[in-house]
Amino acid sequence: MEHPIYTINKRENSNRIPDKIKTGIWIEALFNWLFAIDTTLDDYNAFLKKEKELQSELAEIIRSVLKGEETKAVVNSFFESLESVHRQLNADLDTIFNFDPAAKSRNEVLAAYPGFFAIAVYRLAHQLWKSNVPVIPRLISEYIHGKTGIDIHPGAIIGSRFFIDHGTGVVIGETTIIGNDVKIYQGVTLGALNVSKDKAEQKRHPTIGNNVIIYANATILGGNTIIGDDAIIGGNVWITQSIPEKSLVYHKSEIVIKSQASFPEPINFVI
Repeated sequence: MEHPIYTINKRENSNRIPDKIKTGIWIEALFNWLFAIDTTLDDYNAFLKKEKELQSELAEIIRSVLKGEETKAVVNSFFESLESVHRQLNADLDTIFNFDPAAKSRNEVLAAYPGFFAIAVYRLAHQLWKSNVPVIPRLISEYIHGKTGIDIHPGAIIGSRFFIDHGTGVVIGETTIIGNDVKIYQGVTLGALNVSKDKAEQKRHPTIGNNVIIYANATILGGNTIIGDDAIIGGNVWITQSIPEKSLVYHKSEIVIKSQASFPEPINFVI
C-alpha cells in the first residue's frame, strides 16, 4: 500500500516543481556571464562554452514545466534576446552610476548594488514571462526577493534607465507599468487597491509616467492610478488616484521639538 502523502503528491503534482536551488545558481551564473564578472571567461572560447552550458542548464530547468519542443524554442528565444537586454541593463547601470554620488565605479554598482541586481534579474525573468513560461519567472523573482528584499513581479513592464536606490522593501506588482527614467527609493509599494481572485486578468497596479521620482515608503495603489510625467512623489504618501504631470506630492506632518530644560524637575526622595 502506498504512503498517503506519496499518493496525494503524485495526484496533485503531475508536473515536477522546478528545482529552486538549480534555478538560483543558474540566474547567478547568467548574471556573472552577462557582465563578465567571472574572470575565467575573458577568453572568447571559454565565453562561448559557458553560454552553451547556461543554455543547457536553462533547458533542464524549463523541462519541468514545458515539453521538449517548447523548451527548445523558449531557450533559443531567450538567448537571442540577451543582446537587447544587455543594452538595456547597461543603460540602467549608467543611470545608477551617473545619478548616485556614492557610486565610485560601474564595477561597484555591479558588485554591491542590490537595486541593480534586482533590476537585472527582473529584465531576464521578464523575457521568460513574455514567452509564457509557467512558474520559473516567479521562482527567479522570488529568489532575488529573498536576496535583496526587492519584490518585482516578472509581469511588470518597466522602461529604460530605471533606478532603484537602496531598495529594501520595494514592491512592484504584476500589472504595473513604469515609463523611462524613473527613480524609486526604499519601501515604495506599487500595488493593487484590493486583492480579489476574480480580478486576476484586470490591470490592478498603477502606471508611472516618464521621469518620475518616488521617494521612500510611498504607497501607490490601483490599476486606474496614473502618475503623470515629471511628477515627484514624496515619502510616506498614500495615493489611490491619478496625479497630473509635473506635480509635487508630499505628506505634511507636524514635528514638535521641546527643550528638556523646561520640563519640571524630578522629585528626589529617599525612603
